Amino acid sequence: MLKSKAYHRVGPDYRFDEQVSFVDIKEVFGLGHIRLGKWVENAERDKAANLIFDSLADLAFILKLPPKALGLRQTLNLAFGTGGQQGVQAHYAPQRRELALAKNAGAGALAHEFWHAFDHYIAPKAFHTTNLGTAFASHCWVNDLKPISHPLNQRLERVLEVSMLSENGADEHEFVSRAIALDKQFGSQYFSKPTELMARAFESCIESYTEISNPYLVNETLASSLFEAGGYPSIEHRQIIFKALIDYFEPLGKALAKEP
Repeated sequence: MLKSKAYHRVGPDYRFDEQVSFVDIKEVFGLGHIRLGKWVENAERDKAANLIFDSLADLAFILKLPPKALGLRQTLNLAFGTGGQQGVQAHYAPQRRELALAKNAGAGALAHEFWHAFDHYIAPKAFHTTNLGTAFASHCWVNDLKPISHPLNQRLERVLEVSMLSENGADEHEFVSRAIALDKQFGSQYFSKPTELMARAFESCIESYTEISNPYLVNETLASSLFEAGGYPSIEHRQIIFKALIDYFEPLGKALAKEP
């Protein structure tokens, strides 16, 4: 359970060992509302607040974003310990724009689900889509929707290109081919979805960032059965994707920092 399991994190000390609250998380990271499950005990709540605070701070640090940017202009909501599906660590609910973490199994999934939230949030700002409430940028790109002309959107497209296309830009990347093979193996349509491909690419880059190790933020993209099966980008591919991510998020962060 959360209250007994230890997560060995290596990274900057943002809290100086101070206890934070979910109110602090909401204010520091610019989130919308936060929901806590009624069965979350005080000790579980306090430990989770510290873990989530450090994880979001690590994510902002790695992406070179102002912390408040993670709240996606206060449209991203957070839930902790409010129920969910059996065996599911976390999920993003687009209808509520809510990132939900399970009380006892949410560790390691935060980065993955944050990308889903961002993918959803940025879609109508990056592409001409009529599905304003349900569109995801990665899906829009794969389906050749017309992009909205803006320098930052061109950088976002570059992230999608290097993640899913081969070096010549004409064929699918091996990462995509392996995902299609996994879907055939399991008789599913999951691993090769553009939204899932990009979430795994994103979390892989976050875990491969050498200066920070945070198993609550992301885990098992470097050592797991799915990694062995080819479900994540290779180390070399991650380096290319990460450069494109920083080339996108760093100027985005600078632009946000200039806003009043």
